[in-house]
Amino acid sequence: MSLKEKALEEVLEKALDQKNNEIVLYNDDVNTFDHVIETLVSVCEHSPVQAEQCAILVHFKGKCTVKTGAYDELVPKCSKLLQAGLSAEIV
Repeated sequence: MSLKEKALEEVLEKALDQKNNEIVLYNDDVNTFDHVIETLVSVCEHSPVQAEQCAILVHFKGKCTVKTGAYDELVPKCSKLLQAGLSAEIV
């Protein structure tokens, strides 16, 4: 195997290891639209419009991906969503 092929193989392996995960927010009958929107703005750094769109999708579709990224970066955000009383998980 040439040095070039070995380097390409290493780059591909790293790309596969850095798979993005998602925080999925689920619908519930407890939280208000305002609470969901405010929480998405503060925790997930959404714009108010983006947070409102996610809240509408969650309401009508039952779930919505609200953040993607590396698992280690998503854990604290998902924990904050759960602490705020929202239903969410990392997939």
